[in-house]
This record gives sequence, structure tokens and C-alpha cells, in this order.
Amino acid sequence: MMDQRAVVKVRIMGDEYTLRTEASAEHTKAVAEHVDRTIRAIMSGSTTMETQKAAILAALQITDDLFRERSALDGVTADMKQLASDIRPLLPPAKRGDEAGAA
Repeated sequence: MMDQRAVVKVRIMGDEYTLRTEASAEHTKAVAEHVDRTIRAIMSGSTTMETQKAAILAALQITDDLFRERSALDGVTADMKQLASDIRPLLPPAKRGDEAGAA
């Protein structure tokens, strides 16, 4: 079995990291740039904040963003399922995709 992971070098807060990833180099670099920007934005609000503390706060902020997006996606998915359920009775029987329409 061949290893499909690529080695990608990224820079976060001036430090270089070598990452092994199955994602594309472009994606991995974009993720690292987002993390770097988030840490820098947090640190810009304080002249004395340690990098480690800023990294933890950035992780919390990024995770909060992820959870909010997942929740929004769940809402859209539920809305789409409800819409499909509402529309199904309006379709001709052959287009409903249920056994009653197929008979």
C-alpha cells in the first residue's frame, strides 16, 4: 500500500513546520495561513500575550467557527429535507420516488 501523504512546509508565527498530509499542498498552506492570521489578530490586541496562550485562544476561536458552521449546515440540511417532504405530494406519482408511485 503506497503512502499518499505529501510533505508540506508551512510557517506559523515565524516558525517553520513540516507536515505530512493527505490534503493538497495548497489546502494545507491555506489552513496554516488562517491559523497564523488568527493568532496574529489575537496577539495584536495585547502587547504582552504569550504565543502559546494566543494559539490556544486561536484554537478556541477557530473551533467555535467550525461548530457554528456545522450547526448552520445542519439547519440547512433539515430545511432541505422538510422542503423535499413538502414537495413530494405535489409531484406526479412516477416522480415521487416511493413505492406507491412505482406501482
